[in-house]
Amino acid sequence: MSAGSSRTRQGGIRRWWSAPHALDNANALRAYYRAKGEETKGIAYRARMHCFFAELEPSIPVTEQNLADRVRYIMRSKIFDDAELERLRREAIPSSNELATAGDAAPQATDQLPRVEAAMDLPVVVDSDDDEMFSHELEQMRSILEEAILETRTMPLENRPRLPRIPLSKRNRAVVRALNPMLVTYLEASRDLCETDSVLFGAAVAACRIIGAKLPLAGRATKQSSAIPAWRKRIEDRIAKARALIGRLISFRSGNNRPRGCALR
Repeated sequence: MSAGSSRTRQGGIRRWWSAPHALDNANALRAYYRAKGEETKGIAYRARMHCFFAELEPSIPVTEQNLADRVRYIMRSKIFDDAELERLRREAIPSSNELATAGDAAPQATDQLPRVEAAMDLPVVVDSDDDEMFSHELEQMRSILEEAILETRTMPLENRPRLPRIPLSKRNRAVVRALNPMLVTYLEASRDLCETDSVLFGAAVAACRIIGAKLPLAGRATKQSSAIPAWRKRIEDRIAKARALIGRLISFRSGNNRPRGCALR
């Protein structure tokens, strides 16, 4: 995964989602509630949410996908309590007349906005080759990624499974390209290198699960580490055979032409 190293080089990208910028999080939720409205399914609201957020924070470049991931993270991590969420929802949802006017004006505003996606300059993005991945598949991938990261954070280092080698096929590259933008939210929230390591390892586990690669069960690494290495076992077998042969030679030299367990050839 190249997201972690690239974000280290681009130190200015992650600062605007940090704790001192709570207003940005609030505006992200305002844009979400205003665009979502009564919609309960689908992802059509994301374009409107991206447009509304650009109106609230024109100086902050963010992609539509990263904004959706950030809103999802805010809702799950309980950054705002229920009362604050309700207040933001009421502030964001206008009256029926204003909502109709905003719905008519949103497509024009989208056309007039600059391509802020290019300003992010992320090294890996989902391109047109990944159009075959539908929205429900992406949501499934996000769920697998979140589950893998949570498992990795609570797993001791010695119990981590050994990651297999994954062939560089077109489908596998598409899976990795789709997972990379999803890591942005977790990497922004990481507080130290240990947590960043857990996020990256969990992403690798999620990629293996999505691709279908076999992973050993948790705890198997500990059993393998406590077993005798193969090279040591080979050396011990050779020593045992050499000792048996030396014993037979000593017995033959002392006059016993047919020592027990030895047949003359």
